[in-house]
Amino acid sequence: MNTVTRPRAGRLAAAMPWAAPAAGAVTVAVGLAAGRRLGVPRPPFVGGLAPHADPLLVVAIACFAAAVWLAPRLLAARAPAFAVAVFLLTLVLRLALAAGGGGTTAWSKVFDPARSFEAANEYLPALGALHWGPRFFLDRFAETVPALPVHAAGHPPGMLLVLDALGIGSPGGMAALCIGVGALGAPLGYAVARRVLGEAAARRAALLLAFAPGALLFGATSADAVYLTLGLLAAWPLAARSWTARAAGAVALAVASLFAWSLLAVGAWAALATLRRDGARAAALLAALCAAALLAFYGALYAGTGFDPIGTLRATGEVYRAGVASTRPYWYWVLGSPTAFLVVLGLPITWYALRALAAGRTVAVAIFAVLALAAALGFTKAETERIWLFLAPFVCIAAAADRGATASLRAVLAALALQALAWELAFDTVW
Repeated sequence: MNTVTRPRAGRLAAAMPWAAPAAGAVTVAVGLAAGRRLGVPRPPFVGGLAPHADPLLVVAIACFAAAVWLAPRLLAARAPAFAVAVFLLTLVLRLALAAGGGGTTAWSKVFDPARSFEAANEYLPALGALHWGPRFFLDRFAETVPALPVHAAGHPPGMLLVLDALGIGSPGGMAALCIGVGALGAPLGYAVARRVLGEAAARRAALLLAFAPGALLFGATSADAVYLTLGLLAAWPLAARSWTARAAGAVALAVASLFAWSLLAVGAWAALATLRRDGARAAALLAALCAAALLAFYGALYAGTGFDPIGTLRATGEVYRAGVASTRPYWYWVLGSPTAFLVVLGLPITWYALRALAAGRTVAVAIFAVLALAAALGFTKAETERIWLFLAPFVCIAAAADRGATASLRAVLAALALQALAWELAFDTVW
């Protein structure tokens, strides 16, 4: 039986990098043919076709050209210098891309009600809920959820608490927070990848993330860039061999979940990676550690402030069911959501990640299992290019596990740069 099964499994693995893009192409074709009936203007992608450019596009193109030429040279830099360089590279490319499409005002546009219809759904309009102070706000948060703007209602109160604590109440301040914290994702992605792949592949992963179109498009203009960084802050210690570090990671994951419930998927990624690397017992212990930290954190928060996580989840679920997502059919978005996320994240990244999955690489199996579970559960239907942004580093890590990405790194980065520029100039992605 083994002599039959192994060749068959090998053929299936070899076909995967081709079969998945074929299924994605069919999903895109069906979505574009159906149009708005599926809940967005051009399914499976968020936003619509709206060609635009700014005179700063010339500067943006120059930045990308220089970055493509210089980035592979960073592979030989010392580790601290590489981490700083990849942070600066990420920061420059994100700012340049947004400015190339809409000028420097594009960095804060989505948070400004005078310039964006989406601003009313963002976090800043919800800050009035903190009028009576953080403790009262937390105590009444579950009851307040239905009255909050969509983004604030769809997330736990972490972001609002940070904005209040930092005194951020302007579109420019919100943009600075998202841009600065979000750009830290690249060096943190490097740190996580070092623990699961080693030094050389980790540097490839960080550069892929720095150039990933999805991260560039939404990394400078949405709060989800902050969530990406928070997810990596938890993943870094969770990926360690030391149980002391893993315990710290479990606590970091619990705190991160106060910003976005979806960040708990980072714990699932860590448990799945541990399952394949260290076995079922270690994975079960890690899962139990994360669960214990989560219960302890929210138990302490409830005791200290009255924050009700169960009531908040229920209230958020009601808002979600009453919102636009209710018009988006599950049968389409179960494939449409991962297709949109992976296409916009970067076609070369997705290709190499699929090759790593076909080869059975642990980091690829773990992240694609998380993506499959997220799609099957159907909590998020559409807009996954932005909402699933926190999963982008793990797909980049999977792609870096395939050595093909090394042989043609400059060509891969150039292709990613071209896709990012083309998408920014052709589509109105709202963010």
